[in-house]
Amino acid sequence: MKKTVALLCGGVSPEHEVSMNSARNIYKAIDKKKYDVAVIGVSRSGQWLHLPEDEFLQLASIETGNVGFPLMLLPGEELVIQYRPVGKSQFTVQNSHFPKVDVVFPIIHGPFGEDGTLQGMLALLGLPFVGANTLGASVGMDKDFTKRLLQDAGILVAPWVTLRKHETIDYHSIVQKLGYPMFVKPANMGSSVGVSKAETLEELIEAIHLAFKFDAKILVEQGLKGREIETAVLGNIEDLQVSGVGEIVMEKGFYDYDSKYISPDAAKVVIPAEDVSEKDVENIRETALRAFQVLGLEGLSRMDVFLLDDGRVFVNEPNTLPGFTNISMYPKLWMQAGMSYPDLIDRLLTLALERHQRDFALQRTRF
Repeated sequence: MKKTVALLCGGVSPEHEVSMNSARNIYKAIDKKKYDVAVIGVSRSGQWLHLPEDEFLQLASIETGNVGFPLMLLPGEELVIQYRPVGKSQFTVQNSHFPKVDVVFPIIHGPFGEDGTLQGMLALLGLPFVGANTLGASVGMDKDFTKRLLQDAGILVAPWVTLRKHETIDYHSIVQKLGYPMFVKPANMGSSVGVSKAETLEELIEAIHLAFKFDAKILVEQGLKGREIETAVLGNIEDLQVSGVGEIVMEKGFYDYDSKYISPDAAKVVIPAEDVSEKDVENIRETALRAFQVLGLEGLSRMDVFLLDDGRVFVNEPNTLPGFTNISMYPKLWMQAGMSYPDLIDRLLTLALERHQRDFALQRTRF
C-alpha cells in the first residue's frame, strides 16, 4: 500500500522562494509508485494551504487568499481542510478532509521552518518527519549555540563575538579581538541571508546594521583563509553515512545569497573537490560526522567546513535542512556517491518513519 507524504513548503522567512524551488524538485523526484504526495504551502503570512498539483508546480511564492484550501491542525487527529467561504453567509466544502498523512517532508528553510518550531509542532501532532528533531533543529540553526557546543567538544570553529540588539557595541574591541576580514551573520538564518564581509570599520558597522534586520542576535566571525568544503551526512544516530567532499569556488567575493540563487555563475560547485589529499578528505568526513553527533542531529545535514593550508578543519556551520534546488550541494554529493535523487528522497522518508517507530516505542507511562 502506498504511503502519503505531506510535502511542506513556503514559509514566512526570506528563504520562501528557495523552499518552493526545493519542494518542486522533491515532488518530481518522489517515486509516485510508492508514495502519494499532498502539498502543503505555508504563505508569507503564515497560513497553511492545501495546494493542488497544477497550482503548486507553477507558483514562485504563496500569497494568502490567492491559491489553495485553508487548513487547520488538530493534535491527535488528521489534518482537516476548513470550509472556504463563498459569500457572506454561504460556505462550500472543498475536499473537507486532508489525506491521512504517513510522513512529512518539511522543506521550509530558515526561521519557523528549520529552527525547531515546526519540528516541535509536528512532534505534537504525532507525525513522522524528515530531518532533525526539535532540539537538533534548534541548536543547528542557532550559529552561536552551534559554535559553543562544537568548541566544547574540541571541534575547531572560527573565533567569534556574539552581539545582541539591545547591547551597546564596542566596535574597536571587536576589531582588536578578531582582526580583518570579518563575516557578520544573523544567528538564525540560512542561505547567507543578511551575511556580509567587512574589511573596514565602516563596512563592519554597516554589516552589523544589516544583520540586525534579520535577527536580534548576530555573530561577528574572524575570516579564515581556507577552502570552503562541504560534505553530506545521512542517517539516524544508529547508522550514519558521510559522502565525499565538494567545494565552492568563487571568482571573487564570497558565497552569499546572490551567488547561490540570483547569479549562480559567480560560484562554481566542484564535486568531488579537486586536489584534496585522501588524508584531508578523511579528516573532513570524520569532523563532519563528529559534529553531526555532538549537535544531536538525525536524518540529514550538509556540513560546511573550512580546510586550511596546514590541514586543520574548522566547522563553519551545519545545515540541518539543506536545499534541494537544481544547484544544491547536498543531493549532488549523494548523486556523485552513486545514489539517485529518487533513492535519496526514499531513504530520507524511510529514516523518518524508522525514527518515529523507534521513539514511539519508548514507554510513556511510569509502569
